[in-house]
Amino acid sequence: MARIGLGTFGLNVVESGDTHGAPVVFAGALGTELSIWDEVCARMPAGYRLIRYDLRGHGASDVPPGPYSMGAMVRDAEALLDALELRDTVFVGMSVGGLVAQGLAVKRMDQIRALVLSGTASKIGTKAGWQDRIETVRTAGMTAISDELMARWFSRRVRAEGGDAAIRAMIERQDPEGYIGVCAAIAGTDFITPTSGLRLPTLVTVGSEDRSTPPDLVRELADLIPGSRFKLLRGAGHLPCVDSAPLFAEKLSEFLTAIGHGETA
Repeated sequence: MARIGLGTFGLNVVESGDTHGAPVVFAGALGTELSIWDEVCARMPAGYRLIRYDLRGHGASDVPPGPYSMGAMVRDAEALLDALELRDTVFVGMSVGGLVAQGLAVKRMDQIRALVLSGTASKIGTKAGWQDRIETVRTAGMTAISDELMARWFSRRVRAEGGDAAIRAMIERQDPEGYIGVCAAIAGTDFITPTSGLRLPTLVTVGSEDRSTPPDLVRELADLIPGSRFKLLRGAGHLPCVDSAPLFAEKLSEFLTAIGHGETA
């Protein structure tokens, strides 16, 4: 693990793979930590430089005072890539990480060669819905929302087998202020217009059992970006990198090969 200082706070970052390989950056979902990508990264072919980070307010990253804006979260990713001297990355964004990915691609075309957007949209939920979530966490803590999230994120089969236990524990240990801060950022984000102007290779995926960002919503995101590829991941939930890691790694690897990421001139 490494700590990357970004002005007044720092982000927790983990790198693996080939230090001289083609860069692939991973940004995760609200309430999760970079370890959600561990199994996917372990299954990636050789030749890639794999960078995972905890969002501000999450995991081992610092918790700056909230509320946060999506612009600030995009600047976090921008500053991180600049600090690591990365250009032409493939940016993989899950859920709120997908919003960060869209904003960064619009802002810094030099940093982003292609996108992988999973379980996300250009606008997620409503301001009223996010405000309800914020008030629940503020008054009752993280355990007050974990049951609902598990029901929306994972299939009945996965929950019956206890496959949601690690993620439930992960959510419940997050700093409420950091979680609330990111909720505020999502509530204020509508990227429909800027995302519709993107022209770069994009893979859009969603789990068939995702009840947080359902397939129809995610398909609308794919329709916004001309030439994007849409993949429905059968049996997966909101976090296919966790409940269907072999399938997600397979689709990601196929996409990287198809766009020639990592090929030498």
